[in-house]
Amino acid sequence: MLSACHARIERQCATLRRLVPHLAAHGATADARTAAANVMRYFDSSALQHHADEEEDLFPALLESMAGSDAVCLRDLTDALKADHRALDADWQRVRAALERIAAGTSAHLSSDDVEALIGRYERHIEREEQELLPMAARLLSDDELARIGRAMRERRGIDAI
Repeated sequence: MLSACHARIERQCATLRRLVPHLAAHGATADARTAAANVMRYFDSSALQHHADEEEDLFPALLESMAGSDAVCLRDLTDALKADHRALDADWQRVRAALERIAAGTSAHLSSDDVEALIGRYERHIEREEQELLPMAARLLSDDELARIGRAMRERRGIDAI
């Protein structure tokens, strides 16, 4: 579920990246306003839930599974990823302010620098989670613990168990 969320984040980032030149060439068209609203809806809900999935369920479970010096390495990783979440939120708030104006049709400017800062940080963050965090979770957590985390993630989204 976490990897699937990463793919959805990447799709939203691709939409943001395409939106910058579209706005410069065509202004806040109906399609641009819709895209801005859709990106805001995604990052205001699903992306926040994804961060909560990790911080409230996955990170604590991983930390509980480790002992000794391994726990220190894992704590360093999870602390760095939490710091990334805070920086991603700050980057998002800058981009969101522009998207809100675009969605309302009152502006057609979206800073390429702000968009690229957000996307670049997400790319690095996702790569680290995919290369380090998720393989570690697969190795260290029991099937029961993974199922518990999956239930918590579904509950956070209001999804009934399958």
